[in-house]
Amino acid sequence: MYQYDKYDQAMVDARVEEFRDQAKRRLEGKLTEDQFKPLRLQNGLYLQLHAYMLRVAVPYGTLNSMQMHALADIADKYDRGYGHFTTRQNIQYNWIKLEDAADILADLAKVEMHAIQTSGNCIRNISSDQYAGAAADEVVDPRPYAELLRQWSSFHPEFAALPRKFKICVIASEKDRAAMRLHDIGINIVKNDEGALGAAFYVGGGMGRTPMIAPLIREFVPLDQMVTYSEACLRVYNRHGRRDNKYKARIKILVHELGAEEYKRQVEEEFAHLLEQGVEPPAAELERICGFFQPPEFAEGLAEKADRSDPDFALWIDRNCSPHKASGYVSAAISLKPVGGIPGDATAEQMHLMAEMAKQYSFDECRVTHAQNIILPHVEIGRLYELWQKLDEAGLGTANLDQVGDIIACPGLDYCSLANARSIPVSQKISERFAQNGKGELLGELKLKISGCINACGHHHAGHIGILGVDKKGTENYQLLLGGSEAEDVSLAKITGPGFNEAGIVDAVETVADLYLEKRQDGERFLDTYRRLGMEPFKEALYG
Repeated sequence: MYQYDKYDQAMVDARVEEFRDQAKRRLEGKLTEDQFKPLRLQNGLYLQLHAYMLRVAVPYGTLNSMQMHALADIADKYDRGYGHFTTRQNIQYNWIKLEDAADILADLAKVEMHAIQTSGNCIRNISSDQYAGAAADEVVDPRPYAELLRQWSSFHPEFAALPRKFKICVIASEKDRAAMRLHDIGINIVKNDEGALGAAFYVGGGMGRTPMIAPLIREFVPLDQMVTYSEACLRVYNRHGRRDNKYKARIKILVHELGAEEYKRQVEEEFAHLLEQGVEPPAAELERICGFFQPPEFAEGLAEKADRSDPDFALWIDRNCSPHKASGYVSAAISLKPVGGIPGDATAEQMHLMAEMAKQYSFDECRVTHAQNIILPHVEIGRLYELWQKLDEAGLGTANLDQVGDIIACPGLDYCSLANARSIPVSQKISERFAQNGKGELLGELKLKISGCINACGHHHAGHIGILGVDKKGTENYQLLLGGSEAEDVSLAKITGPGFNEAGIVDAVETVADLYLEKRQDGERFLDTYRRLGMEPFKEALYG
């Protein structure tokens, strides 16, 4: 993984001291909240319902054990003993005191971490495939290119005050495990017919109030021009994006209103201009970055099958382990979704354990996923059982990846000042319901996502089953959506009809699941059955 050089460290250290002074002036009353707000947001500090929330960047989701230990220590020292892993592959702390914020940033800087550009109208944390560098189907490890984009976008003066926040994702496989086309810019590294690597650019995706799937803007950009093409995409957006209406300020609205072809024409014009100016990053810098992402020294001659005599362990292998490019290894998912748990939350003790597991079993590396779980990317098959036993003992061995209990959920009205409804209790009740009735074991792949407001931090538009919390005359109400997907078969879910109260939405999810179990054919996923049948049978079952 990438390691700071002296310039990286100096930049982060300087930012910590700058913020320390800003926070001190706010505490002394020398800055008003309106004056302080843009300063704290630039450092990932939000003011939520009950306290400050700090969002820490985890670039493309990659952590080492030292960093995970540090995150655990912060949870213990400054929060209430836990942290919340998010759909942006970051971590959030929900109970931060302003007087502690600069000390937290200083502690992060000691382990090459920060909270810069995790908020504000700038380019946010660059996300990627959680299996990058390990996946058997990738054409190249996409993380060096994500890191190059991170360095280019950090403190970029031209893009420090965009019309709205901006999110970029980089993957390198046909299978999309990172919701690439639901980003402002989605980049898929591909090979052309001549075997050369390049980037396919999808621009104008996003969720929120107006969900859109990003159209393909260019099929192939040579990799040494990827950053320049990204700059061209952002320049056109920065030039024309709405600043008079935050609900119409995202690039997805611009691409939609201009039309993909006209947007592409302007980007190509800007791209040609930039190439004439010779602004491409030097090849030596990419080569330097790539040097930090060399694959580990994988052992040879390892066992390729595990002893599956323990049925609970066998189920965990089937659900939580993914193929690896190296023989004798898999990538193992640590579920942060135990039955009745809060999706994405991990205690300090659990984070310490995950750090040790990464060090002992996965070449000192772990990943945060956009589905709010943790991946150990390089685990020997022969050591899986002892790993699973340790995880299971700590409540981290749940075998539910991509199952109905593997729920994505935002913090909702329990924490967020923007939310209209609670997400956490609904997710807990659904996971408990399907664990108790045994139907969870029958459903197979079924991705359920819950948002507490239209901002869609829980990705409800992309759920096979999505739930959106709304305010209905002062009462929490939940809309049910069906048919979404964040994967390569990307689609946006549609609302079934009138919403439900908290108890009713849990019943509604079970009703939908029951109809699927009755109607599925030939091992279809829920999403396949829904697409074959359409919405009407589900509406009939729900509303009569």
